[in-house]
Amino acid sequence: MNQYIPRIVITSGEPAGIGPDICVLIAQQSFDAELVVIGDISLLKARAQMRRLDLSFTDYQPTATHAASTAGNLQVLDTPLSKASFPGKLDINNSEYVLSLLNRATDGCCNGEFDAMVTAPVHKGIINEAGIAFSGHTEYLAELTNTKQVVMMLVGGQEDRSMRVALATTHLALKDVPAAIQADSLEKTIRILHADLVTKFGFSNPRILVAGLNPHAGEDGYLGREEIDIINPTLHKLRQEGMMLIGALPADTLFAKHHLISADAVLAMYHDQGLPVLKHASFGQGVNVTLGLPITRTSVDHGTALDLAGSGNIEIGSMLAAVQLAITLARHQTT
Repeated sequence: MNQYIPRIVITSGEPAGIGPDICVLIAQQSFDAELVVIGDISLLKARAQMRRLDLSFTDYQPTATHAASTAGNLQVLDTPLSKASFPGKLDINNSEYVLSLLNRATDGCCNGEFDAMVTAPVHKGIINEAGIAFSGHTEYLAELTNTKQVVMMLVGGQEDRSMRVALATTHLALKDVPAAIQADSLEKTIRILHADLVTKFGFSNPRILVAGLNPHAGEDGYLGREEIDIINPTLHKLRQEGMMLIGALPADTLFAKHHLISADAVLAMYHDQGLPVLKHASFGQGVNVTLGLPITRTSVDHGTALDLAGSGNIEIGSMLAAVQLAITLARHQTT
């Protein structure tokens, strides 16, 4: 039986950044999936010309049978810019354009046209400057899909020793983290993490390491009571349902090899507790995955890099990893 060929949609992101560049650069490789880039085709052609890439462009046909992408070809769902864009020069007039890419990709994923979405970076500042409240891809996609709670997870490291680090809280000031660790939200986060590890990543009974909030996981209350009062009772409750949850563990030893070797994921309590370790292991090749959505979404682990747009100094490792992971996750959901 032939392997299913998923159709992956890629949003090209902020037009003044490196999103269009990495979209044309990955088209230099073949994939065992059909890739469709959403963006302004003239912009994508211009970036290809800047890099002197021998690249052919085809218009996306939604009714066509899925066909694997071949090197040197880029399939584009043409979406015209609001205003001409130039590398490194942000323009508020293109903010609606950037969001329209996400809207179209999300609609396509929700109705089954696409099997997964990969997002190139956007510039939150210029979107907000245009008068549009926008805190990031994660929150925007949650709103589009009417999802009450989502979980941010980064994936990286060597393929056979890949780390998956999810976060109980994301972009909060450190002083606000303890108050945000509540039993209800923590339970929901773990349930989302566990469910997606099963349905999207294919683990039948995932083993999750859970970090404590305080140094030494509170040291029996001497360094804080969040583990005693909130984290450990929540873990105990979910273990009664059969979940394999190990912790709360001191974060400074949780990432030791003897812990990670049999772990499927790590849940960190806050952003800089878990992500420095993962990014040390996979910087430039990490992937951001949004858990809890009714669709599959992966993303690069870097920003728009306005100073590099249109240049010859662009790495595509993170985009390649994001595309490959999206393909893998899409296949898990079709088996």
